[in-house]
Amino acid sequence: MQIPSTLSHSRPLVYPLVLSESRTLRFISFFYMYVMQGIPAGFALYALANYLTAKGLTPVIVGSFAAVVGIPWSLQFVWGPIIDKFQGSAMGRRRPWVILSQALAFVASLGILWVDDPVRQVTLLGVIFFIHSIFASVQDASVDALAISTIPEKERGRMTAFMRGGFLVGISVGSALLSLMLRNYGFHAAALTMSLMLLSLTIVTFFIKEKQEDAFFSLSASTSNNQFEHLTIQQYNNSISIRWIFKTLFQSLTSRTSLLLFIPMLVYYSCQAVFTRAYSVHLIQRLGWADTDVSVLQGTFGTIVIVIVILIGGIIADRIGAAKLLIFMMAFSAACFLIFNALSPYWTNEAVAKTGLVLWSVMDPGFSVACMPMLMALCARQVEGSQFTAYMAMVNLADIAGAYISGQAQMFFSAPTIGITCGLLVLSALLVTLRAVGKL
Repeated sequence: MQIPSTLSHSRPLVYPLVLSESRTLRFISFFYMYVMQGIPAGFALYALANYLTAKGLTPVIVGSFAAVVGIPWSLQFVWGPIIDKFQGSAMGRRRPWVILSQALAFVASLGILWVDDPVRQVTLLGVIFFIHSIFASVQDASVDALAISTIPEKERGRMTAFMRGGFLVGISVGSALLSLMLRNYGFHAAALTMSLMLLSLTIVTFFIKEKQEDAFFSLSASTSNNQFEHLTIQQYNNSISIRWIFKTLFQSLTSRTSLLLFIPMLVYYSCQAVFTRAYSVHLIQRLGWADTDVSVLQGTFGTIVIVIVILIGGIIADRIGAAKLLIFMMAFSAACFLIFNALSPYWTNEAVAKTGLVLWSVMDPGFSVACMPMLMALCARQVEGSQFTAYMAMVNLADIAGAYISGQAQMFFSAPTIGITCGLLVLSALLVTLRAVGKL
């Protein structure tokens, strides 16, 4: 019997979930991977922080807890070069790091269940979250490396909007949903829900490949060519030293253009963290708001606004350019800081206060849509994963420092005074940014 030619020459089955071959998959994947990173942050820095504030713990204690949780995120500049150095797996260049770090972050999250009373055991709670954050920061660094080596330049505006937006949506979910569970079902139920979310998304990640030829699971090294000219991955690993990566990374980070653009961004992120924490404490301890009302509002309306902003902002960034959008957002933020805090006598009006919570939810994604593509463009070839991760580490450090500074500042100054000071700092950062952008 003769086999029909159409069957004898049939094509091998093509696996559909491959990042390098699907733009839609890239948008979905990087969005949910950043949602995954944001959920624990939302639980710790918003739901739990607001809960501890409502239980009467001082801003200094709550600010210190937030700082401890966030410290490992500032170590990403260490993980980046290691991830860039060791990428010779048959599972893909970056995928093994992503899957391993996600799995370890899930395991570490189970340790939170050891805490019986977060108010009495806030120190233990901070230590366990610190351990979880170590693996979460490796996860963040590996996802950043995967993103910058996978995303085409023409997609970076919209894609980075989805990435940062995903992180903020994750924070909103961790803040709103887990805050409600914390109040209605208890601390352990909220912590376990968070862990199950991380587990389910880790399973999803396992089924996504970087390239068609990558293995789902393998402990062997790859022999295929990578993006670095004619070298195989193993040859690249042997020829590029970690010392060279750190040296090149330092030179690129400390270039005049990098400093003039990035330092004002750090000022903005620090001010955002300082004021938003002070404003939440003001609503709970001064105006008598329930902590769940603050967390849920940040997580519901905040999420809706974030999604709208990232969709519109990403398109604008790709069309008019990230530099113009960055200047606009920085000017808009400075104006909002100054005007909203000048209207502080009206914060007792619930509509005004709620508008403030939603407004500050807009600031971060709108600003990030503009600055992330610019930071990607500054990254030097062959250390682009390390450099972008280093930028993100310093952004995270700015958030951490802001949370700590906020707790200290609230011992001496009111939230409106802190907000006006932040507005003046952002205005000064805008002037530096205008000078830097003018020289590009």
